[in-house]
Amino acid sequence: MHLIAAIDLIGGKCVRLTQGDYRKMTIYHDNPVEVAQRFEEAGISRLHLVDLDGAKAQTVVNLHVLESIARYTSLKIDFGGGVQSDEDIRRVLDAGAEQVTGGSIAVKNPEMFTRWLTTYGSERIILGADARNGKIAVSGWQETTEFSLMEFIGNYVAKGVRYAICTDVSRDGMLQGAASELYANIMHQFPDLQLIASGGIGSIADVEALMPLNLYGVIIGKAFYEGRITLKELKYYAT
Repeated sequence: MHLIAAIDLIGGKCVRLTQGDYRKMTIYHDNPVEVAQRFEEAGISRLHLVDLDGAKAQTVVNLHVLESIARYTSLKIDFGGGVQSDEDIRRVLDAGAEQVTGGSIAVKNPEMFTRWLTTYGSERIILGADARNGKIAVSGWQETTEFSLMEFIGNYVAKGVRYAICTDVSRDGMLQGAASELYANIMHQFPDLQLIASGGIGSIADVEALMPLNLYGVIIGKAFYEGRITLKELKYYAT
């Protein structure tokens, strides 16, 4: 199971929200490139980079940060937030992202998202399947849809999706443990899916609790920034 570091961006700075609420924002660092370099030094090889400004504006905003991190680290970056058009995805991939996460676009324009799967291949496209009370949430989690999480994932697995990031919005930023039961249910229904868990990780014990589930990866963000998971612990599990 890969440890995947998270950097969320607002105004070019490294921030975290609680349960996706833009009013509950904490700024952790003014220089996301330095944060990315610290993760890399700890042995982390993958980065989940989220443009929260982009998610809100519905177009990519913090492209320059992606370019800088790609230039000054060798991290494998998946980028999400505001990727809403063919131009957006081309810009993001050209800027150095290895993969692109699409959540809102997969709900609001399934034809385009499916075309991306065909054009760029299932290795480069990640389905963003974020849920609140079992329903898909989009647009930086500001909007909850009527789409069932399991049906949503199943629909796209049938269309060729291989990678998915799933966040239980109610747990995000709460540091009280990941939605293990939810992830176990997803893996039971879709055993070939490369599933990435996100939200709720508060300690290295929470990471260990996910290891039996055969997940592709787990995203670590706030627990690191709050000092609940150390670089030493990351290094131990990442290498």
